[in-house]
Amino acid sequence: MTLPGTVGDLLHQMEWADALIWRAVLSSPIATEDAILHDRLYHIHVTQHAFLQLWRGVTAEIPPANSLDAMSLALWAKGFHLEARADRLVLDGATLVRSVPDSLLSKAEARLGIGAATPTICDTVLQVVTHSTYHRGQVNMRLRELGCDPPLTEYFVWVWRGKPAADWPAE
Repeated sequence: MTLPGTVGDLLHQMEWADALIWRAVLSSPIATEDAILHDRLYHIHVTQHAFLQLWRGVTAEIPPANSLDAMSLALWAKGFHLEARADRLVLDGATLVRSVPDSLLSKAEARLGIGAATPTICDTVLQVVTHSTYHRGQVNMRLRELGCDPPLTEYFVWVWRGKPAADWPAE
């Protein structure tokens, strides 16, 4: 498998997993209204959107967390995935090995200190995927605390099921 193919698989699996999470959240009135879940989900998706802007070389307004109810947040999440698909976003071999823009380096340096290496676009894709996975685990824990049955969102489950497309909840 090629690096662009692997990155494409990771992004497809992330969309599939996010759609499963949103199906679980939106099927429960308790989960839909839970402020902790809302904050965690917003954090996942604001990070995804911020990196999408980096990949596309654009800057756009990010809606504040308090401006999005659960359905609006789910639609915004789906919007990231529609824009991040391979047919819309070119993440080929040349792009993936390119260094991140200076704007990200400046932000990272301000928050983390002087770095030892310059990350690539591929590094940022892996960051988004692993960051989303980490916080999706927190979302699943919160769903359990609220009495909901969290979905299995692991990469292997996606592969085992034949790498299905995301099945987003109806609007």
